Amino acid sequence: MKNEYYPSVLFFVLLYFTNQAIGQTTNRVLGYFPANTTLYGNVPYAKDTSKHHLLDIYLPANAKPNTPLVVWIHGGAWMLNDKYADMSYMKNTIRTIVENGYALASIDYRYSTQAIFPAQIQDCNQAIEFLYQNAEKYSLDKNRIVLVGFSAGGHLASLLALSHNNKVKDFYAKDNKVSFKIKGVIDFYGPSDFLAIPKNLEPAGAVKTSESILLGATPLQRPDLAKWASPVTYVDKNDSPFLIIHGEKDQSVPYSQSVLLSSWLKLSGIENQVFIVKDAPHYGEMFDAEYLRKEIIDFLNKHLK
Repeated sequence: MKNEYYPSVLFFVLLYFTNQAIGQTTNRVLGYFPANTTLYGNVPYAKDTSKHHLLDIYLPANAKPNTPLVVWIHGGAWMLNDKYADMSYMKNTIRTIVENGYALASIDYRYSTQAIFPAQIQDCNQAIEFLYQNAEKYSLDKNRIVLVGFSAGGHLASLLALSHNNKVKDFYAKDNKVSFKIKGVIDFYGPSDFLAIPKNLEPAGAVKTSESILLGATPLQRPDLAKWASPVTYVDKNDSPFLIIHGEKDQSVPYSQSVLLSSWLKLSGIENQVFIVKDAPHYGEMFDAEYLRKEIIDFLNKHLK
């Protein structure tokens, strides 16, 4: 009897701790956040079962109602990664944002290999509208939202904010209107004008780029689609302020894209700053530098506090 009992107990103890470990690793980035951060994980925002229609909400410890919100939109050429992406090299920035009293929501969206544009911007609009409509439930301030996006996510964050005033019907899922307003955008190396990227101007069909997969055609073949999907198309005097950050040695998205966006914003009188990070590539820990964290927090404090 003794020999039978203890193996059984050991089995259930091991099973318990195994389940605990699995639960802890479900969210692989929670450890980057301050201790006692509250997580609402894998929240569906589109009333379906798609794994690309989920978001995570991270609340500061002891968060009170009406916590201002930063929405994180990941990169990955519109066809890779998930809502945990870009956090691994931005650990200090994430921690600093939450330590300063801001909630952070990270969203997933459909890949361009599943559905071409405008599916991605539809998903982003739908996710943020969900956060707006459910703000009280999650202790969020629906009227204080800033977007931060990386690469493809920077493109989507910029496009979402800039097109908001234009009310582009096809940018909303099932033609649904949205109620939220964006207070600002932090754009990390996002494409701003698909027709001003040299690789997109190669002879039609010669190069299959992430942009051509997104649009379903090369920008050279369909300049109308390229313009439709480019954030600079929608710049006007009523847009939100921008903080733009780009690497000097970016081989994927030339930093001229950020300079161009800044120029269009200035022409319309929109507050913006652009930082070209010396020797920085397309992404990485150089963007987690202390001086950039300070600029980010100053931007958030100015537009969300």
